[in-house]
Amino acid sequence: MKPLTILHTESSCGWGGQEIRILTEAQGFIERGHAIQLLCPRESTIYKAALKQGIPVVAAPIARKNLSGLYWLRKWLQTHIKTFDLINTHSSTDSWLVALAQQLLLDKRPIVRTRHVSSPISLDRATRWLYQSAAQHIVVTGEPLKRHLIEHNHFVAKHITSIPTGIDLSRFFPRDSAAIKVQLGIEGTIIGILATLRNWKGHHYLIEAFKLLSEQHTDLRLLIVGDGPQADNINKFIDQLGLKSKVLCVGQQDNPELWLNAMDIFVLPSYGDEGVSQAVMQAMASRIPVITTAVGGMTDAVQDGDTGLLVDTHSSQAIVNAINKLLQQPVLAQQLAIAGYERAQALFGVVAMLDKMEMVFQSVLKK
Repeated sequence: MKPLTILHTESSCGWGGQEIRILTEAQGFIERGHAIQLLCPRESTIYKAALKQGIPVVAAPIARKNLSGLYWLRKWLQTHIKTFDLINTHSSTDSWLVALAQQLLLDKRPIVRTRHVSSPISLDRATRWLYQSAAQHIVVTGEPLKRHLIEHNHFVAKHITSIPTGIDLSRFFPRDSAAIKVQLGIEGTIIGILATLRNWKGHHYLIEAFKLLSEQHTDLRLLIVGDGPQADNINKFIDQLGLKSKVLCVGQQDNPELWLNAMDIFVLPSYGDEGVSQAVMQAMASRIPVITTAVGGMTDAVQDGDTGLLVDTHSSQAIVNAINKLLQQPVLAQQLAIAGYERAQALFGVVAMLDKMEMVFQSVLKK
């Protein structure tokens, strides 16, 4: 395969699975001999992370949809566009800016729009132009997201490909849970969540559920791994429920694979814009029984009663019931963990993601 030169754009200043996927994909493509460039705001977390990882990155004023960002991008592309084979956009703002900037250029490049979340897309004509004309292909992170775009937005099916985010299976794998707990200084049966601390990740519902469960199971502990805009509110909520001695909030960790392996049950009660949660796939790859919801593309990973348990959104009681089921039926918990592990091994590795993205890029360039 001829090496590709790919321009990635990301306007988001936040941090989560989307940004991690972009950098993972970029690093993987560089290792395969492709050339990568990332445009993102200087103030964004992904800009700092790209610098740290040695991924070529340019600070760009594209955090907002405005004329100054559009004109800057048009000028930059006018100078550099011949360097690239194609452009891969990732968020709404940068996708609009790239699409509009290219309308002002004589020399254009194909656009692949990766859509990482499940929030609805407008049905208006301008948005349809962005997705069906300005972009040559759409990549989504789960089959349910693809079906929604076809059925709800009436987008052309052959121009959409579902490619789950790949995780590093050499990093996320089963370890000795008892030894990891000793290493991390944790005791008891651990219910855990690994997620950015955002409202829609469902932390409050999990904490409410844990309050009820802790009254039934005295050795139960809740482990919260991650940081984010809801950190203060979550800590206050834990204090209000009198759970400070039983809940361990450890913030963002550089070694999430170890913290995952300290968990006996992983729970992500998300009710928001998920694709397929990387944390869910990482937990499955670590052979931990998973409880989550059917939002976004999550059912690509978790089939209820087979590779994990699915619960209703916005329901603490549903989480209580699911956790109790696994605590009371350890054989079932083990069966789900093994089936989840096997599914992760078969479908969710980085290599599979990179192979599929290469195929999409090559198909776009042949048109």
